[in-house]
Amino acid sequence: GGAAVESGGGLVEAGASLSLSCTYSGPTLTTYVIGWFRQPPGKEREFVSAISWSGGSTFYADSVKGRFTISRHNVKNTVYLQMDNMKHEDTAVYYCAADPGTRVSGTAVRDYRYWGQGTQVTVSS
Repeated sequence: GGAAVESGGGLVEAGASLSLSCTYSGPTLTTYVIGWFRQPPGKEREFVSAISWSGGSTFYADSVKGRFTISRHNVKNTVYLQMDNMKHEDTAVYYCAADPGTRVSGTAVRDYRYWGQGTQVTVSS
């Protein structure tokens, strides 16, 4: 099976930037679509962003569009989420999720097979 591990969370002030990394692994020659999700305190897990295997297709939730940027480096098996102009409402546990394939087939939690443990991001207002 596959696996995903997040890193890079922390505490920042509103307006600041933070970058998260997701390192994924699995059987040789397996291609993965990667998604980022987040779970704010007391709320359901929600979609943030996703990227196709080639990196040619990216998707964003309306709440982060124009502020967050997803990218990937397949040689390093790593996907990045650059978060700029952060807001207090971005505070959440951020999860990286991987699903075998090449195209982003969905933005729901059920569309991704392998999940990381999550990393806390806190934005002070």
